[in-house]
Amino acid sequence: MISNLAIIDKDANIAADVSIGPYTIIGKGVEIGSGTEIGPNVVIEGPTRIGRSNVIYQFAALGAAPQHKGYHGEITRLEIGDENVFREHSSAHRGTEQGHKVTKIGNRNYFMNYSHIAHDCTVGDDNTFANIVSLAGHVTVGNCTVLSGYTKVAQFCSVGDYVFTGGNADICKDVLPYVIVSGTLEMIRTYGLNLVGLRRRGFSEETIVNLRKAYNIIIKRSLVVKDAIVELEKMLPVCPEVQRFIDALINSKKGVIR
Repeated sequence: MISNLAIIDKDANIAADVSIGPYTIIGKGVEIGSGTEIGPNVVIEGPTRIGRSNVIYQFAALGAAPQHKGYHGEITRLEIGDENVFREHSSAHRGTEQGHKVTKIGNRNYFMNYSHIAHDCTVGDDNTFANIVSLAGHVTVGNCTVLSGYTKVAQFCSVGDYVFTGGNADICKDVLPYVIVSGTLEMIRTYGLNLVGLRRRGFSEETIVNLRKAYNIIIKRSLVVKDAIVELEKMLPVCPEVQRFIDALINSKKGVIR
């Protein structure tokens, strides 16, 4: 299942049932789990650990050194979970000594053509990155998000769970969970709850009504953060999902997009 035209370092650790196409290069310190399929002309550098049943298309580049002027060859790594798809020309870089020393990608994510995950990013589960989505360094993306084509996320920003971004969105602050954001540069703002995404993920209409109330507390009432949190906490007995809003406000270091 491994092409004799592939170049594989003798110290790479590859499960017996992994398939690897011609002209693919697997470097030292790479681990690849069972059931993973790797196409032709892929480059995977180490230290990189890839889990089970991932699909990696031609010309993807994983585990390269970070694009960071402060990086001078320190041992850092890339960790990828299970059942992810990396389409053509997608890329993910290792971490840096100045950051977490690791770039971490969870499970069941779909990375379309030319999407890029920079150093020290943390990506959760079940996300979709459309064509040419780019995460700068130290970005955190939650779970079940959809980042539309050409979305760019600036350094140290976070994107919450169940978010949808409009095409060509410029994310320069933190994004609350559950919302739609769209716009470029200073025009970026929220456009209500991601209702389609929430319903597809099985949120009840009662929960959605309560999340809309919570959203209005944050966005419509012009409260300072500490006062908004007090109001949100009152909703927890009837809607525990509001906790994600509270956590986002407490943990934000760059401010949230409103």
